[in-house]
Amino acid sequence: MKKIIITIFIVLGFTSCEKFLKETPKDQISSSQYFKTKADAEATVNILYYNGVPTFYNDAGFEGTSMMMSGYMSGLFDNGRKERPGPIEAQHLTLDPVNVNAYMHKWWQSCYQAISRSNIAIKYIPEIGALSESDANKLLAEARFFRALNYFYLVKIFGDVPLITEPSENLDNIYVKRDPDEKVYDQITTDLNWALDNGGLADVLFSSNGNRITQGVVSALLADAYLQMAGYPVQAEGSYAKAAEVARMIINSGKYELIKNGNTPTESAYNKMRTSQNQSEYIYFLECNADLRTNNLTKYTIPTNAAPPGTKTGDFPWNGYRPLDEYVSIYDPDKDLRMKNNQLFYNKIEKNSIVYEFNEWAPYLWYDETAIYSTGRGSMNIGMYRYAEVLLIAAEAIVQTKGVNNEAVTYLADVRSRGYWQTDRNQIELELAGLSDEQFIKEVWKERYRELALDYKTWPDIQRTRKYPVVSSPGVVEFVDVIGHTNPWGATFKESNMLFPISEMDIQRNPALVPNPGY
Repeated sequence: MKKIIITIFIVLGFTSCEKFLKETPKDQISSSQYFKTKADAEATVNILYYNGVPTFYNDAGFEGTSMMMSGYMSGLFDNGRKERPGPIEAQHLTLDPVNVNAYMHKWWQSCYQAISRSNIAIKYIPEIGALSESDANKLLAEARFFRALNYFYLVKIFGDVPLITEPSENLDNIYVKRDPDEKVYDQITTDLNWALDNGGLADVLFSSNGNRITQGVVSALLADAYLQMAGYPVQAEGSYAKAAEVARMIINSGKYELIKNGNTPTESAYNKMRTSQNQSEYIYFLECNADLRTNNLTKYTIPTNAAPPGTKTGDFPWNGYRPLDEYVSIYDPDKDLRMKNNQLFYNKIEKNSIVYEFNEWAPYLWYDETAIYSTGRGSMNIGMYRYAEVLLIAAEAIVQTKGVNNEAVTYLADVRSRGYWQTDRNQIELELAGLSDEQFIKEVWKERYRELALDYKTWPDIQRTRKYPVVSSPGVVEFVDVIGHTNPWGATFKESNMLFPISEMDIQRNPALVPNPGY
């Protein structure tokens, strides 16, 4: 009988040791034994909500979360601690399969474990007679979403990767070679379009759907995937038009809106984001709970040299994702609310009527006072897709296909006018409408850097555009070819740096893998 390794950790309640010892472990049962009931199918998909999202966002350590590596790779962010390998190698572009082995293997393993669980669900859920067609399709849509999500991260990080869409049920063909990135993207978009067309997913806010996958969540990932594959290295024809079409679906659904600023900086949209992710701007977030999955971003917020007494984020608070001056200068200091203190970032904080000031910026969006000063365990959700990003995807994709028009101007102005909160919106629109297509697209890129600074989009944007932001004076940004450009750490980008290396461990385990060029 074929065996399938099914690793599912589900809290079902307290059971006696005697009962536990009499039960067959679920990682040793066959598919015919396990996939019989609706509950079996739901359990297989439910676990994807816990570990189907790559661990990049929420792992811990001196080096910061894995997602921060993209910022370090851009050279535009720093880590306040230097004890562990990873950030330094990324900043200085000296990373290779050995010196970042642990990082790369963790990414690879995390994604392929989630893909394996998704493959099991996708193959065997249709065979459960106890499921109605609508229930089965909804679960399949969720499983396809998580498979697509993990392949999206893999293909952006490593380029060509093994495309595995069937469960591994024996030791045959365990050494799988890498498939072209175009083929991987085709599978990603196929899965997501299937989920939209067949899943019967709710067209409501993620937070209103019990934090289960919705049409908006799937569409946001699909629009992002189309935008990424429209750029380097794939440059798939027609992808900008598809990105625009899917982004419009989200916009026209009427389910989402930008959080509005209040009358004072304290009541700004960015402060509302910090304190509540259950807002209509959030399309998708990683749900955190201090007792089950802690949001570790809190501990990377406060710089060591300015930690107020009584912080509970550990014995070593530090600024784990510090924007360099080269990044801070992308913002217009006079117009842009986002770079004012206590908005997206902060450089001074008041605690117990004492103002603590320091000469560097830290992420304020992650500033969780309950965790920092009381529990030491963050429970705030981690935003993954916001409506602001969808508007920027739509604006860029529309101009790439139709040129500058009122629709694109409106979407970009929506985001910019919230940041430029005291600038007349009509003036913003008038300036944008007078730009050439190339100029307008660069304005969208600038806005992505400013608005999505803590959404880990910096490096993927450099990868797909092959352009690097250079500031001549605060708020004045130009874009130069990234290949051949020297970053703030004195390292010069090569073509090989556009992808990360596959870990030595994974290359040794799978002889069919070949390293990325240059590594």
